[in-house]
Amino acid sequence: MSEMTSNKPYLMRATIEWIVDNGCTPHVVVDTFVKGVSVPEGFDRDGQLTLNISVNAVRDFVLDNQLLSFSAKFNGMPMQVYVPCGAILAVIAQENGQGIFFKSEEAPEPPEPAKPKGRPGLKLVK
Repeated sequence: MSEMTSNKPYLMRATIEWIVDNGCTPHVVVDTFVKGVSVPEGFDRDGQLTLNISVNAVRDFVLDNQLLSFSAKFNGMPMQVYVPCGAILAVIAQENGQGIFFKSEEAPEPPEPAKPKGRPGLKLVK
């Protein structure tokens, strides 16, 4: 049996439809540290950015099995947004926070702590 594709994009599309059908505003939470994410700089907090993806907020919305993309205005400036599906942490309704949550599929490598150089030793202080 061959390996199946990720069900994440299918769950995201279904959740967006469910949110809209219930009269709410769909938002996605993005892990901005994931490679390939192209979002406006300076809007994220601790590596996460929540984006309104309602039909009134975005143009040229596409959510395929690999990528979420759309154009929108940020501070009045038009910008194209690209988010790999692996970087989407949640699809939620703005009004009540209900939706679906995911783990990041590509976490950033944490930096290794600096190792002390030389031998450890004590110093006599008088």
